[in-house]
Amino acid sequence: MQDRYLRTGIFLAPFHALGENPTLAIERDMELVEHLDRLNYHEAWIGEHHSGGFEIIACPEMFLAAAAQRTRNIRLGTGVVSLPYHHPFTLASRMMQLDHMARGRAMFGVGPGALIYDADKIGLKAADQRRRMNESLDCIMELMQGGTITRQSDWFTLNKARLQLMPYSQPAMEMAVACSRSPVGAVASGKHGIGMLSIGGTSDEALQGHAKNWSIHEEAAAKAGKKSDRAKWRIVTFAHVAETREKARADMAYGLKDFARYFTDVATFPIIPPDVSDPVEFLTSSGLACIGTPDDCIRHFERLWLGSNGGFGAVLLLAHNWADWEATKRSYELMARYVHPHFQRQSNTLRVASYDDAKAKHETAGAESAQAVMTEIERYEKAKAG
Repeated sequence: MQDRYLRTGIFLAPFHALGENPTLAIERDMELVEHLDRLNYHEAWIGEHHSGGFEIIACPEMFLAAAAQRTRNIRLGTGVVSLPYHHPFTLASRMMQLDHMARGRAMFGVGPGALIYDADKIGLKAADQRRRMNESLDCIMELMQGGTITRQSDWFTLNKARLQLMPYSQPAMEMAVACSRSPVGAVASGKHGIGMLSIGGTSDEALQGHAKNWSIHEEAAAKAGKKSDRAKWRIVTFAHVAETREKARADMAYGLKDFARYFTDVATFPIIPPDVSDPVEFLTSSGLACIGTPDDCIRHFERLWLGSNGGFGAVLLLAHNWADWEATKRSYELMARYVHPHFQRQSNTLRVASYDDAKAKHETAGAESAQAVMTEIERYEKAKAG
């Protein structure tokens, strides 16, 4: 499988404990994106949330505009904008501006809205979220391609609406739809021929669900006359690595408890059940996370690749703040140095081959080199004497 190339990145909600200074927490999120840019990570996706106290970035495109000024290469996506919360025209217009400000590094990730308390704050019923996402996405796709739309729905009006800017990205800004337990995101992404962001865990059962949703994506794409491309499929997982398994597990004492409490008390899909006595063991044994060494992480990513039934384009680490800041940065560095090359066309293959070639010739080449030196010394001495 030397020809595979698995891109790497993060999916940043973010998650910040209630006792933290929110100003400094958001700044640290920005520093993380800068750190990943230096380490040659490919993507960073930033979420939108408005309630619950933990996930405190309300406007991902604002964050990404600032990140574009502080990074050089990493691509920057909304992960994701909740379409039912916004008028499709103004949202499409903002994202087109971001495409220009980021010089084509921006990506547009969308979804129906996962945090039910956000929807409740604006009087939006859960039963309407997915319908509204599809209604909005239909319009946004047309707008982003330069179309003019007149449309009336029960929650927005478009009157000969057309954007002012053409995209900076050619032929268009990359887009993706979040897909978790229901097939709605798979159908929508396939229908429009755009990417899919698989969230909701990486247990064996979850991987089966992701693979099934990708099949649904392919069916929807074929029905709509669109091409499906596994390179546009991203799977989100958890990982934290250190030099030893013991160190990686010890790092969890910093923030895993707060994270687990949030998902038990607030989030509607608890990642760690409240009756679990050893969260680290639960996360690792269930396949939800890798907490260990770089070699453990390689095996974890291999499992995701095999579970996808054909491969996918990028693995995104759900940024979790389980470890303190220094250990967190070290984890991302260790993965970049020792895990990523294994999944990027075996990027050290030619180096190893070159090393082995030199090693095989070491004995004879060394003797030849020594003989050549002696010959020159003897020639010099003979010329000097004569």
